[in-house]
Amino acid sequence: MTTTTPPAPPQEDVMEQYVETGKERRQEEKLKNASIDDWLPITSSRNAKWYYSAFHNVTAMVGAGVLGLPFAMSQLGWGLGTVVIVMSFVITLYTLWQMVEMHEMVPGKRFDRYHELGQHAFGKRLGLWIIVPQQLIVEVGTDIVYMVTGGQCLRKFHDLVCHGACRDIRLTYWIMIFGSVHFPLSQFPNFNSISAVSAAAAVMSLTYSMIAFFASAVKAAHGGAAAADYSLRSSTATGRAFGVLNALGAVAFAYAGHNVVLEIQATIPSTPETPSKKPMWRGVVVAYAIVALCYFCVGFGGYYAFGNAVEPNVLISLERPRWLIAAANLMVVVHVVGSYQVYAMPVFDMIETVLVKKHKFTPGVRLRLIARSAYVAATMFVGMTFPFFDGLLGFFGGFGFAPTTYYIPCIIWLMLRKPKKYGLSWSINIICIVIGVVLTLISPIGGLRQIILDAKSFKLYS
Repeated sequence: MTTTTPPAPPQEDVMEQYVETGKERRQEEKLKNASIDDWLPITSSRNAKWYYSAFHNVTAMVGAGVLGLPFAMSQLGWGLGTVVIVMSFVITLYTLWQMVEMHEMVPGKRFDRYHELGQHAFGKRLGLWIIVPQQLIVEVGTDIVYMVTGGQCLRKFHDLVCHGACRDIRLTYWIMIFGSVHFPLSQFPNFNSISAVSAAAAVMSLTYSMIAFFASAVKAAHGGAAAADYSLRSSTATGRAFGVLNALGAVAFAYAGHNVVLEIQATIPSTPETPSKKPMWRGVVVAYAIVALCYFCVGFGGYYAFGNAVEPNVLISLERPRWLIAAANLMVVVHVVGSYQVYAMPVFDMIETVLVKKHKFTPGVRLRLIARSAYVAATMFVGMTFPFFDGLLGFFGGFGFAPTTYYIPCIIWLMLRKPKKYGLSWSINIICIVIGVVLTLISPIGGLRQIILDAKSFKLYS
């Protein structure tokens, strides 16, 4: 008995089935990625208003850095200090405008994250390796500095209120108290969900900056300026040179909002008629007006009042009126609570993207609770171990903030927009790149030296 095999399906049918199967798989993968994107912090909500952009940028920009500007002035002097602070303001406003413009430079596509823009310019793999390490240095470094700042200001508030009547509590415990607030706050899912926290932080930043300015002005008017010494802080040539380097990094740290600007813009709705860059830029202009008010008033006013005797955190130099300075320190605490969350959100997005898309963890509350709590604990531990405020500003400012703020946007702009060589746009970008590269190379040296000097008299967890 012979058996007959069924005829093979025509080759055309096999190919059609293969193509259809491939389309179905791609569609399933696309739907799966879309659902994951709806869960991830940066892309889960796109209904922000322009004023969300304003206070997110103020919260990101005006932070610990503004309190260190008078100290930076004491290392630079009136002439160089004024040039550096004003020039940094102009350069960073220009590079921020570039990033806002490049968010939707490809029709139908939004670069929701800094590294996505970098990948479009430098290539998928190289762009990731250029941007992500720098961005992590900035965001994690800022959160560590804010842990230290929050702890220092809580201790200062305690000391001012008690006026010597209370038991002294070591800084380590204050950092722990400040850090404990972030465990529940870190569970908010996205930028829009922390908008109220960010708005409160922005208001606090403006308020305590004005308190620092007016208190410094009163101090100067009552003889402080007459007694102030405006010579460079260090008495040796070596100390002055390293002080200048550290101050350059501290100024770079103060202008650091670029690392979250695309992530903030990603939360704003966009249509062909009303692209997101319009409301985003409106918010940026408002934010930078507030930045100018805070930075110039605090930086110049604090240095005018105290000269080279100003502390790394100008609020620590101020003692009277006691109740007002105590309130200002508490406002700083509220502000850095919000700033910590703004800088942490892109890090949460990176961590959760890797865990869900690469390691196939199931998105959910448990994953978010464990991952984000571990990050908060890690930054708190490092802040407790190395609470060197002025050295950390200089080191992180030069090493991480200068590239992502001063010149990487310019490099990407030259690569993608291709302005005419030796023209105005090309020349401006080249100048910004040169200044940024010089900052990156020299300012971490001063910050590292300051950390070493502080470490000599530091006892671990004392």
